[in-house]
Amino acid sequence: MNQEPEQTESAGEPVKVSPDQPSGIRQIGRLVGAGLRKHWGLGLLILGGLLIDMAFYAAVPMSFKYLVDCAIVPRNGKILVAILTGLTVGLVLTTAASLGCDYLYAKFTTGLLNALRWRMFEHLQRLSMNFFARAPAADILARFSTDLVSCERALGSALEGCALPALDLGLSAILLFLLDWRLGLIAMLAIPAGFMGPRLITPRATAAGYLRKQSDSQTASTVQENISGQSLIKAFSLEKSMLAQFTERLAHLAAASLRVSFLSALIEWSAGIGTLVVQVLVLGVGGYMAFRGQLSIGSLAAFQALFGNFKESLASFTHFYPTLVQAGAGMQRIQELLDEKPGVVDLPDAAPLPRLSQEIKFSGVKFGYNPAQLNLNEVNFTIRAGESVAFVGPSGSGKSTVLTILTRFYEPDAGAVAFDGNDVRAVSQESLRGQLGIVFQESILFNTTIRENIRIGKPDATDAEIEAAARAAEMHELILAMPDGYDTNVGERGGRLSGGQRQRIAIARAILRDPRVLVLDEATSALDAGTEASINKTLERVAKGRTVVSVTHRLAAIVNMDRIFVMDRGQLVEQGRHAELLARGGVYARLWEKQSGFVIAEGGSQARVSASRLHSIPMLQSLDSETLNTLADIFITERCPAERDVFREGDPGDKFYIVARGTLTVWIRTADGSQKQIRTLDDGDHFGEIALMEDTPRTATVRTSSDCIFLTLARDPFLKLLEREPQLREAFQKVVAERLKTSGTILKNNQTATSD
Repeated sequence: MNQEPEQTESAGEPVKVSPDQPSGIRQIGRLVGAGLRKHWGLGLLILGGLLIDMAFYAAVPMSFKYLVDCAIVPRNGKILVAILTGLTVGLVLTTAASLGCDYLYAKFTTGLLNALRWRMFEHLQRLSMNFFARAPAADILARFSTDLVSCERALGSALEGCALPALDLGLSAILLFLLDWRLGLIAMLAIPAGFMGPRLITPRATAAGYLRKQSDSQTASTVQENISGQSLIKAFSLEKSMLAQFTERLAHLAAASLRVSFLSALIEWSAGIGTLVVQVLVLGVGGYMAFRGQLSIGSLAAFQALFGNFKESLASFTHFYPTLVQAGAGMQRIQELLDEKPGVVDLPDAAPLPRLSQEIKFSGVKFGYNPAQLNLNEVNFTIRAGESVAFVGPSGSGKSTVLTILTRFYEPDAGAVAFDGNDVRAVSQESLRGQLGIVFQESILFNTTIRENIRIGKPDATDAEIEAAARAAEMHELILAMPDGYDTNVGERGGRLSGGQRQRIAIARAILRDPRVLVLDEATSALDAGTEASINKTLERVAKGRTVVSVTHRLAAIVNMDRIFVMDRGQLVEQGRHAELLARGGVYARLWEKQSGFVIAEGGSQARVSASRLHSIPMLQSLDSETLNTLADIFITERCPAERDVFREGDPGDKFYIVARGTLTVWIRTADGSQKQIRTLDDGDHFGEIALMEDTPRTATVRTSSDCIFLTLARDPFLKLLEREPQLREAFQKVVAERLKTSGTILKNNQTATSD
């Protein structure tokens, strides 16, 4: 749905990591623990492989004692052969066990991560539109990519970096005490010495890792926005500004990365230096004991070899720990996503919504995208089943917001929406939307075939049903003319099709659902005049027998509607049929007057404006009919495609524009060099009058949002007209003075807001 209020995101705010939140490392532990409980048989096989591996690596250093004391010193060949044979057999068994263990563990972690991916994706499907309105797409993708990759890296190395070292530590400690309990006590000092530093540094490293992940996500979001907004960037010459912003992002990322790298290295260094001190101490005391005859040479050699294993196991932990810290930061961000609560949820006892047969009713509905501002305020109306209605109003009036509530994309803050008396909050979302066929302003097509894009409307539809829907949308013949027919791939976002073709596929998709309610959200506003007229005829035909709820700013398309609801500033101010509303002379009549008086040829090649329409423009109201007819004749038709600049702030001014058809936005440059949207223009609006009277640069940038048709009046022929019509000069000078005053006030306010 088109959300009319401007929603902003404080993208640059520092992230605060709550010390009360369970650490990502513990969350990883819980994830692994849950997986082992579910697949306990696999866990036992992996444990068995680890025990064989551990036993062999402990037996090798222990064999030093018996090789030296029982075989080499007494020259006993049989014992020598027996020990070497046992080690060889152990090597073969350990190799086989290690390979099997690695395979089983890879299978375990792959399943674990896939289950996590599924859980995240499934959770996304349940989140409401308010989440997607505020969450950057790149940030969501980062949780599926970089955050999951860091978890995958940690889990992949956990066997060698955590599980096996833990077992080795336990067995080595026992054997060290068996060899000599005095040296064993000294050796145990390596544990606190190795873990004291990492324990102190880890909280900082975890927080730094989280901030680094956030910074990485923000950098990716900047790149994504830059790619998708290239037309805007080039139109406003924002390349240098974008580079400056990206340079700042990279500086934040570099600082975060440097802190993480340093703290990770510090974890390893602090652990290594502690165990190294203990190793020197063990060697010194053991050498002294052997020198005094209190310890055999074989026992000393075995003890040193075992302590080497013990120290390596501790080192494995410390080498693995930075990876685990990064994984913990990633897991914390993943958990944040999983902790997001849907804004719209079904009640536990939500019942299916019966097929609409009587009415749709809004009762005292209040709603605001922002708690500080209401977009709908005490809205009440009833739509009878089978009735065709339209919601119209100025930009930001709340007309599209009505649809977001009707479709239950958002819940009302107060009041209720009911279908045949059933509050939609008491029924399931699936059953509600199963009765709706929605055609959006932007046709959302997936990068697959035409057939599958239509099938979205009804996943179990047969090919015959799909073709019947395409025929109803008058798209069947066009599809058959394509090289691959219904198996033609539409490309990313339907880029291989024209706007009209994309919209007809969207209509076919909606028809395939056989909806009780057809919802049209500016369904033709982005199309050219000829395509719009053709699709409007199609919509009128397929809508027969259904309830139709339409939102549009183009009034000519809804004159035959059963009822028209007029919204203004979030309230329903008028309702009735077209003729009734015109007779009232209210908001609708003014909107109609603004859009009337234009004749556009099929295809939009030519347009004309009537003298009576020119008379409604304040600065032309003093002119007589003859002068207005003369003025109408010197207007020229111009076309401009969507996402193009009509002119830029600072350009020389030489034309006055009347919008015969289309939607535009007006932008000004603020004190900090950024662009700020200050106004939206659509059918019947006019702009650029300053250029006709004053030889000054343009005071704003005007950019098309859709394909536009203008009637333009150039400066030179206009000045010649002024020479003959002094009263026209006086009227224009007054309007120009007002417009310059307004532009100056807006710019001053924005500069003040920027400095604040």
